[in-house]
Amino acid sequence: MNQKQTFVSLALAAATLVAGAYGYTRYSENKKEYITNSPSSSIFSSAKYTEGVSSGPEVDFEKAASKAVPTVVHIKTLTKTKQANMPDMQDNPFKDFFGDGFGDLFGGRGNMQPQIQRASGSGVIISADGYIVTNNHVVDGADQFTVTLSNNKTYKGKLIGKDPSSDLAVVKIDANNLSFMNFANSDDVHPGQWVLAIGYPLNLDATVTSGIVSAKSRSLGINSRQSKTPLEAFIQTDAAINPGNSGGALVNLDGDLIGINSAIASPTGSYAGYGYAIPSNMVKKIAADIIKYGSAKRAYLGVMFGNDQMSDEDRKKANIKDGDGVYVMDVAENSAAAEAGIKKGDFITKINGSPVTTGTELIEKVATMRPGDKMNVSYQRDGVEKNAEVTLKGESGTYASMKQQAVEQLGASFQDLNKQQASQLGISGGVQVKDLQDGILSQQTRIKEGFVITKVNNQKVNTVDQLKQAIENSGSSAVISGIYPEHPGREYQYALNDLQ
Repeated sequence: MNQKQTFVSLALAAATLVAGAYGYTRYSENKKEYITNSPSSSIFSSAKYTEGVSSGPEVDFEKAASKAVPTVVHIKTLTKTKQANMPDMQDNPFKDFFGDGFGDLFGGRGNMQPQIQRASGSGVIISADGYIVTNNHVVDGADQFTVTLSNNKTYKGKLIGKDPSSDLAVVKIDANNLSFMNFANSDDVHPGQWVLAIGYPLNLDATVTSGIVSAKSRSLGINSRQSKTPLEAFIQTDAAINPGNSGGALVNLDGDLIGINSAIASPTGSYAGYGYAIPSNMVKKIAADIIKYGSAKRAYLGVMFGNDQMSDEDRKKANIKDGDGVYVMDVAENSAAAEAGIKKGDFITKINGSPVTTGTELIEKVATMRPGDKMNVSYQRDGVEKNAEVTLKGESGTYASMKQQAVEQLGASFQDLNKQQASQLGISGGVQVKDLQDGILSQQTRIKEGFVITKVNNQKVNTVDQLKQAIENSGSSAVISGIYPEHPGREYQYALNDLQ
């Protein structure tokens, strides 16, 4: 179904902006260039921050750099791949666009021999015994990791775990008594303050650049390329970040970590505008989860709200009201918010006493907490300020509006079988397809009106509500099973894809 607006729930990032504007910054040693999965076109133009004349004291970057550099490492990855059988590049019409390296990228003159891809990024040591946090996209899919410290000592790295939703991962090296980075409180970071970006761009040795914090709580939609439940609340900076900086440190003038550099906004894939870093409070919590449990433990509040990038027109169509705070469009059944008494139409204004004005800020607050944690939520209802203590859950709950949308995209109406009909067909129950129209069912299958759905992904469904729940729980694909009344002894199956 083609939706006019985009909704997000907590622990999901706001929706995608211009896809070509943002790129990951892992560096490829094979081709001596960046690896990015975004196109090279962009609406962004080059922008440079220029310091104005100031009579204040000189800013001291050296102290922060000398403290932080020994804790930032160079991560090199090796990935073994098999190349598809390609024609001789002498006759390839794309050669003029991509150069001779294009043949190397696709296996040259055609063979199925294993190929080696080498790439690199950065990481930050967060414990004396060798735990290192980096980006998921730096290590994802790699077969081997080598970690080089600023003193050129090299170790073999082991992947402990990763969280594609936040684009974070943890690697471990067998070492002790290492210098490690202290975490600063990213809630205390403010636009305009000086910061340093530290990493290993373009396969260079440790490199330090300076800039300021340009904005906070930015959502780009870039993590949706790795995860169906993206989690974003970036710190934006104009410190120069290039391919290879991914996983490196963004630090304050005390040399403490305020973010992990993750993405750049650029028309070329190299520095031309802004860099984006995952805030340290989120990094600290997710890295600790990965080290302790092997994966991130996501907490959910269970409210639906509009994408921060929605136009005024789309907000109006979605009936999003104007007011202070984050407008609650829906509350999931059996969610933490529902149990605390928060309702559709409320405005969430504060989390644990800290003001929130956008959905991304709300996501960021909840992302630092775990299921079972309690938090105070302030909200307005009909202009009256209220407070609720909320115990967060490990799942978001189910939105009635989303269940309805999940079934609507199938392009049909549905009706429960009564006991007599089910008995005549020799089944315990089912849902009959009625009024088949344009939608996923007609576009992807040869299903006919009258078909009785008895299972979704081998899970029995006897009512329309159960069908809605099963489709909603299926993710992006599902297999529906059932019978036709004229052939009651034969089961048919239909595969459905691109479910929203």
